Amino acid sequence: MKKIILLLLVFISTNSFIQKEDAFTTGEWFKLRIHYGLVNAGYATLEIKEATRNNQKVHHVLGKGWTTGMTKLFFEVKDDYQSFFDKETGKPYQFLRKIDEGGYTKYQEGFFDQNNNTVKVKDYEKDTENTFSVPENVQDIVSSFYYLRNHPKIDLLKEGESIAIDMFFDNETTKFKLKYIGKEDIKTKFGKISCKVFRPYVQAGRVFKEEESLTVWISDDDNKIPVRIKASLAVGSLKADLDAFKGLKHSFKVKID
Repeated sequence: MKKIILLLLVFISTNSFIQKEDAFTTGEWFKLRIHYGLVNAGYATLEIKEATRNNQKVHHVLGKGWTTGMTKLFFEVKDDYQSFFDKETGKPYQFLRKIDEGGYTKYQEGFFDQNNNTVKVKDYEKDTENTFSVPENVQDIVSSFYYLRNHPKIDLLKEGESIAIDMFFDNETTKFKLKYIGKEDIKTKFGKISCKVFRPYVQAGRVFKEEESLTVWISDDDNKIPVRIKASLAVGSLKADLDAFKGLKHSFKVKID
């Protein structure tokens, strides 16, 4: 379930918009509270730290997901997604995926060679190492979110128009497409927030009910952070709401009635 949320965040990333200035900076952190039906199922967080790769400072994003309460008793989730990407270009250097979702586990680390358009993936569970060819400017699942928050075309989308990026996930590159729906004000624990609404195209089947089963609301300000996510799943429905945040680069706008 937590993997779904991080995927949603990634999809959300697509809803990210770009401005003259970066939408985020080191120290940004936010948490989403996840509901499965009427049950408080867990939380997901994303945090930006700083690291060094290729002798230069890069963004290091840590994505965590976990179940709580009764959900944890029946279906425990512990997810760890990480990405290291360039501060200027947004191109990823490295990713980590270490998950345990009700006994389904994966432990992989990927290393991008952007000059040769390849990614070397080490699978620590299977003790294997494989190299895959990827398109230029490919993103991993976490870096996608941040890359798209600074994408030059997002703010130009009109209702019904879409944008697509290449994303490497599960040892393959997929074309992620997201459609802009429009604007909406939604009520939150922080007050009324103006949002832009997007609908990413997802694969119908095991997880999602239909291709357009996912809807995301992104703050219509310079931060472009996720405020709400709704998904119709193959079994039940999921909702995630912004629960806490800190270290935003720009002021978070709340509407006054």
